[in-house]
Amino acid sequence: MTAKHTPPDGLVIVDKPSGFTSHDVVAKMRGIARTRRVGHAGTLDPMATGVLVLGVEKATKLLGHLALTEKEYLGTIRLGQTTITDDAEGEITASADASKVRREDIDAGVAKLTGDIMQVPSKVSAIKIDGVRSYKRAREGEEFDIPARPVTVSSFAVYDVREAVAEDGTPVLDLVVSVVCSSGTYIRALARDLGAGLGVGGHLTALRRTRVGPYKLDGARTLDQLQQELTMLPLAEAAAAAFPRWDVDDRRARLLVNGVRLEMPDEYAGAGAVAVFGPGGRFLALVEHQRGKAKSLAVFG
Repeated sequence: MTAKHTPPDGLVIVDKPSGFTSHDVVAKMRGIARTRRVGHAGTLDPMATGVLVLGVEKATKLLGHLALTEKEYLGTIRLGQTTITDDAEGEITASADASKVRREDIDAGVAKLTGDIMQVPSKVSAIKIDGVRSYKRAREGEEFDIPARPVTVSSFAVYDVREAVAEDGTPVLDLVVSVVCSSGTYIRALARDLGAGLGVGGHLTALRRTRVGPYKLDGARTLDQLQQELTMLPLAEAAAAAFPRWDVDDRRARLLVNGVRLEMPDEYAGAGAVAVFGPGGRFLALVEHQRGKAKSLAVFG
């Protein structure tokens, strides 16, 4: 009799290739890890590359909490052309000579899009409008509006401005940018709004996600590398890296795992999800401080 394959629990930090949807990467990982129980924390557009956090087995319960963390990107914004998708995947809908746009105007435009802002997501995003994905409505030629929503852009920097000529002969400017932002921020919407504010239009031509919360590109592996060797961040290590830590003794560990709401120190008030560890560094649960007690979010121990 062959032994039943039991995949380990943990996070896999993938360096997503261009042209793959996040779901494509999940499907690939199901084959590599030999389990159906794989999910991802926060999608990346097919054009984009870089850090995509996957959870395998029990680690899928962490993903909803990880999806809310800060993200960091490197990208290229082209000023002078607008596209239907706000990125290079869509057809060009307007062109304008961007060669006269000054660096100080670019910096002023970037400053307006930094901090706590209201952002209208791209019409071809996965946001649901009345239960239907926005991109599905857009593909069917429907006229609709997406409400603006609050996002935080904690850093938006332009490293380089390069003059170029687009395929249709339009003089354009390519900006090499970095962005640190809250979950739910669309970088292609930043490109669109920067170009619109400068009066020449803009879209995103390249995007690489370099960080999701504490997980960075230097810890990511390509799908080919993962096919050769499945590199996984163990569940306890993944939780310790991403959340504040609360260590409890053996008695409290047993009570917690059995559903008892423990008294929780006030130092964790307002901290959001907290990782609870028992003796020997065993990861037990994610909890949050609620009126002095530990409210269980997910139990692992």
